[in-house]
Amino acid sequence: MRLVIAEDDSLLREGLALLLRAEGVDVVATVANAEDFLAAVDEHKPDTAIVDVRMPPTHTDEGIVAAVEARRRQPGLSVLVLSAYVEQAFATELFTNGGTRLGYLLKERVGRVEEFLDALHRVAGGGTAIDPEVVTQLLVRTRPDKRLERLSARERDVLALMAEGLGNTAIAERLVVTEGTVHKHIRSVFAKLDLAPTDRSDRRVTAVLHYLKDVDRRNT
Repeated sequence: MRLVIAEDDSLLREGLALLLRAEGVDVVATVANAEDFLAAVDEHKPDTAIVDVRMPPTHTDEGIVAAVEARRRQPGLSVLVLSAYVEQAFATELFTNGGTRLGYLLKERVGRVEEFLDALHRVAGGGTAIDPEVVTQLLVRTRPDKRLERLSARERDVLALMAEGLGNTAIAERLVVTEGTVHKHIRSVFAKLDLAPTDRSDRRVTAVLHYLKDVDRRNT
């Protein structure tokens, strides 16, 4: 894995670099702002990037904007976004611009090394990873749209774990059920959310975006 880190906190930036290099990751560049991040992507052509949401000069959405631009310049780039807080609107902006090879984690998750590395490798491998706290707040703070109201309590549990980026095996282990049961619940979720099979979108990601888009709409 060839990786670029964009984080303005020097301690976190260098700490991440040390951790990942110890894990055998090829960290090709560490930068402190969005402009240097895009320059590093152009120069090093990494396959994965870790990007802070808030960076200089305004410390608002520079990281998200840069992540979207980096993926435009280099299609297929895997991006794991880090944030100090749950910022649903920023998560929505990122995932709406392409739902695969993307992750959104709270910075506190970095301290849980195994979870952090699992999320990073999941994203680098072509999957998604959304922080469990983001998922929790999406479920607690909002009332779902009509389609989400169709889901049973167990189907909502399954969708919440899908939103974290877990695969069927991991969901089965978490809920203490069989993989066959998980598969049936997921098929039911897709049916109730009117998500037909298509080559143009990932139904698991689309299902998660129903949460993100609903939160964004209700908070504006």
